[in-house]
Amino acid sequence: MDALDRVVKPKTKRAKRFLEKREPKLSENVKNAMLIKGGNANLLVTQVLRDVYALKKPYGVLYKKKNITRPFEDQTSLEFFSKKSDCSLFMFGSHNKKRPNNLVIGRMYDYHVLDMIELGIEKFVSLKDIKNSKCPEGTKPMLIFAGDDFDVTEDYRRLKNLLIDFFRGPTVSNIRLAGLEYVLHFTALNGKIYFRSYKLLLKKSGCKTPRIELEEMGPSLDLVLRRTHLASDDLYRLSMKMPKALKPKKKKNVSHDTFGTTYGRIHMQKQDLSKLQTRKMKGLKKRPAERITEDQEKKSKRIKKN
Repeated sequence: MDALDRVVKPKTKRAKRFLEKREPKLSENVKNAMLIKGGNANLLVTQVLRDVYALKKPYGVLYKKKNITRPFEDQTSLEFFSKKSDCSLFMFGSHNKKRPNNLVIGRMYDYHVLDMIELGIEKFVSLKDIKNSKCPEGTKPMLIFAGDDFDVTEDYRRLKNLLIDFFRGPTVSNIRLAGLEYVLHFTALNGKIYFRSYKLLLKKSGCKTPRIELEEMGPSLDLVLRRTHLASDDLYRLSMKMPKALKPKKKKNVSHDTFGTTYGRIHMQKQDLSKLQTRKMKGLKKRPAERITEDQEKKSKRIKKN
């Protein structure tokens, strides 16, 4: 049995808090990411990891030492780092002759690799190469995906889900307009993925709603899809399973349409509409001729009965 898998009773309050943080929860904590540098990573890959770490702060761990491992061949080292740092997301950078400027992005489930996707860097512009103001640390980004491949191809669909998981940040209940500060834009076109980062500028428009302008902030990456290691459908569904306590309870006789409007159904006894009291109006009063014909009909009915 691995040393990290043993049941250990905490001896200090700090250790107790650490173990409580790692316990299963109904609402999971913010996912942390570990950025690992391979044994033969070059300067370009190292700078990419630094820039991604700058976007992920404070929900990331950057390992500065080189780690000789191959994620697609041996996943035990990734699982060890995940247990050690309590990170469920990872990005691994490497460089060799066969796969130059290589990035592997993936995620863990129960401290085991769920799925990972290998991307090749064809073009890169760093954060420091674009001379303008940057967003403060810990800012939650807006994510935009463009391209039919993200909805049609299975590999791209899983990549989109993985990128959302990686960059989404903490879950918030309310949104403030001034807090929308930068955008991460992903475009899938002609077999490539274009990753761009923009800062959001709110300008005066003469009305309540401001005019929005986008200013490139960096980093900028042109990526190409290489290898994939995807979880099976059963394991993927298991990782996405929602606890029963979080599932909304179904209310009887209440339904919602596509626009979010709530409809309710009530049950009543059958009504006799002929006895329904309506508002009296002069236009609905019967004329004298109509009254005479009604009286004559009533008299004729009485005579027939007798």
